Amino acid sequence: MSYIRLVLSLLLISMFTVACDSASPPPAGPQYGSGPEASGKSHYHLAIHPLHNPKKLAEAYQPLINFLNANIQEAIFDLEASRDYQDYERKFRSRTPEFLLPNPWHTLEAIKVGYRVIAMAGDADDFKGIFIVRKDSGLQTPDDLKGKIVSYPSHTALAACIMPQYYLYNHGLNINQDIENAYVGSQESSIMNAYLGKSAAGATWPPPWRLFQKDHPEQAAQLKLIWETPSLMNNSVMVRDDVPEVLRNKVQTLLVSLDQTSEGRAILTDMSTARFHAANDASYDRVREYVSTFEREVRPVEQK
Repeated sequence: MSYIRLVLSLLLISMFTVACDSASPPPAGPQYGSGPEASGKSHYHLAIHPLHNPKKLAEAYQPLINFLNANIQEAIFDLEASRDYQDYERKFRSRTPEFLLPNPWHTLEAIKVGYRVIAMAGDADDFKGIFIVRKDSGLQTPDDLKGKIVSYPSHTALAACIMPQYYLYNHGLNINQDIENAYVGSQESSIMNAYLGKSAAGATWPPPWRLFQKDHPEQAAQLKLIWETPSLMNNSVMVRDDVPEVLRNKVQTLLVSLDQTSEGRAILTDMSTARFHAANDASYDRVREYVSTFEREVRPVEQK
């Protein structure tokens, strides 16, 4: 073989080898990148109960996640949304998320499976049920709801269902017979059902109603708040009992001090939350008594 032919042969072999290498699948086994596993940081999830649809939930709570990540160097936090209340309940009952922001009834249930309260999210005065109706509904008293539909996000929503139903019960209605209860999946859906006339009244609580007024001013202008319940303990922040105490304490400290800086107040505004208060499991004993009375007099919270 001539020298030129030898060189050409070697060149072709080299080109074929490079082409084969570029088309080869990546090697089997773990692939290491720049994520939390590579950084050595532990990964934690904060699961928020279905206050809003996932898009709005991210808009409201991602700034808080960013704040935690910026101020806790040894951990990475992710926001976790849920499809509906039942999906959220399955998650914490299986102890999947490390951190929770549940409603007060969920708080009682999560305590049973090993979560612990570290804070209350918002002022207690802001945790109450409200009824939204069309301005042209003609409703004046709860008795006017007899024979009509009332919408709620879920049968386990404390402020937006249990408390409104107990309000109706205390105003003389048998909520199992006198009205039709429609569980429509989300706070906004409950309000929209009232707006569209699918329900005579939509039950919700103040933060979603404030957000609806902001996001849908034309529709909100045709609605009004007609009745509200007494207040109760607000939503909690909880941590799974196997999360390191040092991390738990850091998260609690950051949350309860949010209202002391302009950055923190902006984060709270996004969440429609006045402030976080230090709290523990015993703080929710009042809720346990309330739910016990409701179940004795009205209905079981969980429907089989």
